Amino acid sequence: MVKSRRGCRQVGRLRACIKAGVRLACVLYRSSLENNPPFAIDRGFLAIMALPESEPLLQHHHHHASPATRHLSGSPPASTTTTTGAVSRAAGVARMDAVTAKLTSTQRFWLFFGIFVVGYAYGLESQVRSTYTPYATSSFNLHSYLATINVLRSVVAVAAQPTAAKVADVFGRFEVVVASTLFYIIGMAIEATATSVYVFCAGGIIYQIGYTCIVLLLEVLVADFSSMRARVFFSYIPALPFVINTWLSGTVTSAVLRVATWRWGIGMWCIIYPIASLPLLVTLYVVDRSVASPELALESPKGNPSNKLLDTKRWVRDVSTQLDVFGLLILVASFSLVLAPMTVAGGTASHWQNPRIIIPLVVGCILAPVFIWWEKYHAKTPIVPFQLLRDRGVWAALAVRSLLNFAWYVQGNYLYTILIVAFDFSIQSATRITSFFSFFGVVSGVLVGLVVYRVRRLKHIIVAGTLAFMMAFVMLISQPGGASSRSRSGIIGAQILLGLAGGLFAYPTQASIQASASRDHVAILTGLYLSFYNVGSALGICLSGAIWTQTLYPALESSLAFQPNRTLAESMYNNPFEVVKNYPVGSEIRSAIIGSYSYVQGLLCIAGLCVCVPMIGFALALRNPRLSDKQVQEEAERDPFEA
Repeated sequence: MVKSRRGCRQVGRLRACIKAGVRLACVLYRSSLENNPPFAIDRGFLAIMALPESEPLLQHHHHHASPATRHLSGSPPASTTTTTGAVSRAAGVARMDAVTAKLTSTQRFWLFFGIFVVGYAYGLESQVRSTYTPYATSSFNLHSYLATINVLRSVVAVAAQPTAAKVADVFGRFEVVVASTLFYIIGMAIEATATSVYVFCAGGIIYQIGYTCIVLLLEVLVADFSSMRARVFFSYIPALPFVINTWLSGTVTSAVLRVATWRWGIGMWCIIYPIASLPLLVTLYVVDRSVASPELALESPKGNPSNKLLDTKRWVRDVSTQLDVFGLLILVASFSLVLAPMTVAGGTASHWQNPRIIIPLVVGCILAPVFIWWEKYHAKTPIVPFQLLRDRGVWAALAVRSLLNFAWYVQGNYLYTILIVAFDFSIQSATRITSFFSFFGVVSGVLVGLVVYRVRRLKHIIVAGTLAFMMAFVMLISQPGGASSRSRSGIIGAQILLGLAGGLFAYPTQASIQASASRDHVAILTGLYLSFYNVGSALGICLSGAIWTQTLYPALESSLAFQPNRTLAESMYNNPFEVVKNYPVGSEIRSAIIGSYSYVQGLLCIAGLCVCVPMIGFALALRNPRLSDKQVQEEAERDPFEA
């Protein structure tokens, strides 16, 4: 009995020692959080801290621990909720915090150099693509399908942006860059070898996934490694190559089309782009692995095959939940079913009474409220964080970005065709003019970035940019077409003003929305911002396609009624670049063609002008915080949104 009592006392002392040790470990853990970046603490120590015996002591501070330390079963470490309701930092975000803390000056240089080179590659490719795509659709005798292809690409981009942001936060930046490169290359390969406009469209969708993801990731990486006051300036690093590419793209397209076809013009980027991606991929891999260790790696399931199968099913289910796959499908279906039919309902014959046009429109409209209902009440990790949208610094910025692209694409979707047919510019000149928006936007934007760094404010610059943008549309309406020097000077001046104005508020508005985000929400809000960029693009392309298909062919039929060739209007509508070569400027038929295209261009620009009015109103609704020297605004970190 005495031995039993003595043994009980020893067990009691042992328990007391264990509890004291756990308390001491908690104190050391809290101290390490204040002095070390995430992942700087050994995983074995954190695993001990997460044992059930010590869990009550850790509830208050458990959300600081790395997700990778608590997901030992192999499921995606997106976020973890404790009994207190605190949400842990996503693994990808935590890894980037660790990278930022350990990044050397040399690694930082190579990182931004890699961002610049990738930006140069996709920037030049996207500019020459705007020339090759009209030739591709014309080669299939379906030039009017240009709007449909661009709408579908924009719809895919709408869904890809927030998804890529989530994946980057869950799995890491490096993994998303690798995946985007693969999609980019595969999509271009399919486009270059397409035998029909439908295969070309499928390749364009795959390409758009890769393009959209890399554009987002470069902006997220810039946000990971720059302060708020310098954010606008550094955001232009991926866009700086446009200063060179604007003048180079015309030379490239002319040289390629002189000796080859649009197929080689697109296909050669399957070789160029992956080479250009190597500096960024290698640098990201090195810095990413510098904060990793064997202890940090997720353990793969071991044991009998049935356990592996269960773990795999659970992993797939968790990934599907975190990426909200069902919500993505509804979103893509809704946008596709509403926007795509509107671009093909007109043309050489009206199809508005065709059930194949009406039914998709009705179903797409029904799916829109279904998507909102699903995201708000049933999605565990919604694509659209509705709780973030209550801040006017967020919804006003999203509206400005969307309406900017809406207005520009209304006049810009068929700009190259207008320049060739209605203004009689050469291929080289037309390609350069279509790039003016990007070129002058970068020039003014870099200067604005320096100004913002000094004044630390954004709102007044953004409002001034929206006003100048609207003035450019007034200039466009005054000169819708014509081969005279006055008409040519008018369209060039308007495109320059559009670019200068865009530089005043495109990236500053992105910095404005990031100023409303805590560290955990920078990527998702950036993804949402770029998603609305593509929403605006899709709406603008859709509206321009609807106006083009509904008005151009009737205008051509009317203006060309005086000549005997009854198929000329249809030929000009379907394959304008080949047909227009037969009718030089000054001929009666060419003048009639120019008149038809000028009429449609005028309608497009009037529509764009109308879109500018609400854009100015939303710019006035933006917040105007004083930008800090930290990665995020202090007020956003102190009072973060609940996710």
